[in-house]
Amino acid sequence: QVQLAESGGGWVQAGGSLTLSCAASGRTYSSYATGWFRQAPGKEREFVAAISWSSGDTQYAASAKGRFTIYRDGAENTVLLGMNSLKPEDTAVYYCASHLDPTGRLTPINAYDYDYWGQGTQVTVSS
Repeated sequence: QVQLAESGGGWVQAGGSLTLSCAASGRTYSSYATGWFRQAPGKEREFVAAISWSSGDTQYAASAKGRFTIYRDGAENTVLLGMNSLKPEDTAVYYCASHLDPTGRLTPINAYDYDYWGQGTQVTVSS
């Protein structure tokens, strides 16, 4: 069993930056790909970014590419999402999720591929 806890959300003006953190507990974070998703009011949950646990491969949604960076802090068993040049349309609850992956190379983009989810952290970007 893996427990995930997001932190780092908040309020920021358009053009600003935030870094979200996803801390894992319960089991070692190795063997798990990690993804970030977001859900805005009245909208479906959408993929933002993912990172494999071994190869370091990453994948981004078109809306995140060039502005967001997903990376691991192995020493802290944490996956971070650095977000720059934030826009009002980035406003959402951001969730991290983990997917058990024996290959170590996957970066799933579909929510149904993920086994564990955090509770989410709110990001609000004002214009």
